[in-house]
Amino acid sequence: MLFNSLEYLFLFLPVSLIVFLVLALRAGIERQILWLVIASLVFYASWKPVYLLLILASIGVNFSLGRALASTAVERRRPWLVLGVCFNLGLLGYFKYTGFFLEGLNDLGLKLIPVPEITLPLAISFFTFQQIAYLVDVARDDCEEYQFSHYALFVVFFPQLIAGPIVHHKELMPQFRSLRPRSELSSDLSIGLTFIAIGLFKKVIMADSLAMIADPVHDAAAQGGDIHTIDALAATLAFSFQIYFDFSGYSDMAIGSARLFGIRLPENFRSPYKSRSAIETWKRWHITLSRFLRDYLYISLGGNRRGAARRYLNLVLTMLLGGLWHGAAWTFVVWGALHGGYLCVNHAWRAVLQRAGLQSFFAAAIFTPVYIGLTFICWSIAMIFFRATDLSSGWRILDAAFFGFQGEPGRILTGRFDTGLLHQAVLAAGFEAPAYGQVWLYLGAAAAICWCLPNLQEFMVNFKTVLPADNRPLARPALRWRPNLAFAMLAGLLLGLSILGMSQITRFIYFQF
Repeated sequence: MLFNSLEYLFLFLPVSLIVFLVLALRAGIERQILWLVIASLVFYASWKPVYLLLILASIGVNFSLGRALASTAVERRRPWLVLGVCFNLGLLGYFKYTGFFLEGLNDLGLKLIPVPEITLPLAISFFTFQQIAYLVDVARDDCEEYQFSHYALFVVFFPQLIAGPIVHHKELMPQFRSLRPRSELSSDLSIGLTFIAIGLFKKVIMADSLAMIADPVHDAAAQGGDIHTIDALAATLAFSFQIYFDFSGYSDMAIGSARLFGIRLPENFRSPYKSRSAIETWKRWHITLSRFLRDYLYISLGGNRRGAARRYLNLVLTMLLGGLWHGAAWTFVVWGALHGGYLCVNHAWRAVLQRAGLQSFFAAAIFTPVYIGLTFICWSIAMIFFRATDLSSGWRILDAAFFGFQGEPGRILTGRFDTGLLHQAVLAAGFEAPAYGQVWLYLGAAAAICWCLPNLQEFMVNFKTVLPADNRPLARPALRWRPNLAFAMLAGLLLGLSILGMSQITRFIYFQF
């Protein structure tokens, strides 16, 4: 079930919330938790009911392993932990990487067995990493509660089940234990609905419109067609902005959905295109995944404790595995390798400045636009391969964007916006705007939002909407949200525009991982 579907917005979510609130008045916390588990399982099963057995089996095995870890002396826990990690990675590996591995062998001429058709279970990457983190935390004595219904809700809580954030046991369990009729219910509802309305607007109006620029160019590249530099650059920028609004919109809707039930999720997205370096980007983009890769992979590999050379190797390995986590394809390997390279160059540059005593000079505000622009360019180049159908089409887009002027500019994109909401708004205002010109209107609007406006957590900073990442303070913009009629009308307007724009329901990009 998609967040941006009418079934979710007007059936599943309202029914789940109403029953939850009734149980809060009449039945108590444990019944509320049981209801949220049932609702979340229905949410998951609405895709493919057969995979409900898989996620239930995964929950049962991991809960049992967690109990075994907790009841075992600290010095004897390692075998249980290794077993749990192997179980989870084995499950993920079978469903996600079997075909990729066998196809690789076939390409080498080693046709051992036919490549099976395996449907990737929804959210397997997310609930696998979440449960690995749980087992590690139990082994470190960092978990306090082992009640099955609470653990099941920790895994399947529907606002964060499909595409994160990847939560820690200790972040949600105290909140589950305190569910009750709440004096702040009206505040939770207004905050939650505002997040949902703005998140839906980002997805339907911004991300899906930007996809109309990126998709035809990438489709043409996959078919081997000629692509003009201007079209390639437009598609590259469009996908960078598309995935920004797609993932930001999903994150907002997840935060808003959880807040309706009085639950605060961890911060997962903080204006990453305002970053001044690759290092900073990964502190702002998919924050909980970055945290997992840092705490459970990079540090386990040795981190920066074994010299500079080993540090750079660990960075590259971490990002390669992070790329493969996103998908079983060589395009994701290249994407991960590029980001590993960016991080290495970033750390090396910092080391050079430190040794030369130039850190304070290059930290001057005058360089900030240069840093932000360069970081965004590098990010967008890597995103070409993230979006590409295969390596050859990715190289074709990259070559056209930076090295060649093949084809006719606008040939691929002209006519894509004749029925778009922006086109209709421009016509209603009495202006004439050619379809190709709307490409740059969308890109300009997207850039202005990304770099000139505060993010939603900052806009609502007075209301503690998320669990902050690494306790870093949020910016405090001059204009801040208030639970009043004006902001309610604005949220209603955005929600109405989004619903009008839902002519075709599309998945969030991160739902495929």
